Amino acid sequence: MTHNILLGLHILAVIAWMSGLLYLPRLFAYHTRAAVGSEMDETFQTMERKLLRIIMNPAMTAVVILGGLLVWNDGVVILKAPWMLTKLCGVAFLLWWHHFLAKARKTLAAGRRDRTERFWRMTNELPFLAAIVIVLSVTTKFGG
Repeated sequence: MTHNILLGLHILAVIAWMSGLLYLPRLFAYHTRAAVGSEMDETFQTMERKLLRIIMNPAMTAVVILGGLLVWNDGVVILKAPWMLTKLCGVAFLLWWHHFLAKARKTLAAGRRDRTERFWRMTNELPFLAAIVIVLSVTTKFGG
């Protein structure tokens, strides 16, 4: 019972986190078009800040805590399984990407446009590609 509750909460947190990881770069793509200091610039800054602080950061924290509890519940020996190592590499990428997006938000808020709209559109699907690897690792449990 405990495992199923932890797993359900973990999945819900992943959904919330992934939604933000996929949406924030799209906001950045549109934000790069807004003139610095304009009403649109201010609107995008508010949307991006709230998305990160209210949804993405808490969801990411929940994913990590619940994932750790699942590993503890299943036994830490599971960390040696090839599929779990693959999953953890995907999670490490998502954690890095989250950090990268948080820094990019601050850059945009400061009025700098270091990345182009094209960059944000091209990298928008990276979290989904990581999710494919993660989900297939877990559902196939290859090498284990």
